[in-house]
Amino acid sequence: MKKSGFLILALAAAASAASLSGCVSHKKYNLLQADYNASQIALAERNTKIESLEKMLDGAKNANQELRSNYAALQKSLDQSLLTNQSGNVNISKLVDEINSSNNYIKQLVAAKSKSDSLLMVLSTNLTRSLDSSELKDVDVKVLKGVVYISLADNMLFKSGSYEISPNAMDILDKIAKIIKDYKNYSVLVEGNTDNVPINRPNIRNNWDLSTLRASSVVQVLQNKFGVDPSRLTAGGRGEYNPVASNDTPEGRQLNRRTQIIITPSLDQFMDLIDKAPDTDDSTATK
Repeated sequence: MKKSGFLILALAAAASAASLSGCVSHKKYNLLQADYNASQIALAERNTKIESLEKMLDGAKNANQELRSNYAALQKSLDQSLLTNQSGNVNISKLVDEINSSNNYIKQLVAAKSKSDSLLMVLSTNLTRSLDSSELKDVDVKVLKGVVYISLADNMLFKSGSYEISPNAMDILDKIAKIIKDYKNYSVLVEGNTDNVPINRPNIRNNWDLSTLRASSVVQVLQNKFGVDPSRLTAGGRGEYNPVASNDTPEGRQLNRRTQIIITPSLDQFMDLIDKAPDTDDSTATK
């Protein structure tokens, strides 16, 4: 199997999208959106690879169980014939080798996945513990499919219709930045989301602009104020098109107005293991 070159995102730094005080040029906005689109594709590919890895792990376990069953059946047959068939002994030896190889491969996959999951849980726990009870009302931390999602409430980060970060949000972003810097091999995607209420400002054309500019603002604070390596950061906006609740109610629109910080680990170790998957000789199982 060929390696997939799977690092999610050490894409460029967070678009040089709009400054916090001026108008947004089409060129800078388009560059920022292009970077974000690339990061979304990479994130989707990464999730697909994780699902493929999980299926491969299940397949390996099933294959291992099938090998065990074949081995037991062959052993029983050979016991009944007093082990007089020399070719049967050869088949047993091959099956034993395949079982041992399969067992070792499964152990490596499980160990690698467990290590990654454990690191993400520690990251999530450390971040949650660093926040006080009032801050936790505006921050939601989840671990889903090998990725940490930190969702920040819109009314905590920004004023209505603005992409300027509130001074009250700096303490929370500082704590998040410290966690990010502790996990140096992890990539960080900052994703802006809005409700579906149209916006009409001199320097903001629509919700695409607003969500992207908000993500860029968070990225620039993480980089410029709190020292996060910009090569690990990507900013992008999804406008109103990634809702988590209905936009028909004020409560739903408030939930949809959010900024997510998505932390993704490197999958190099998994790709290396996949490339080293043991070959099985189907002919031995049918003899």
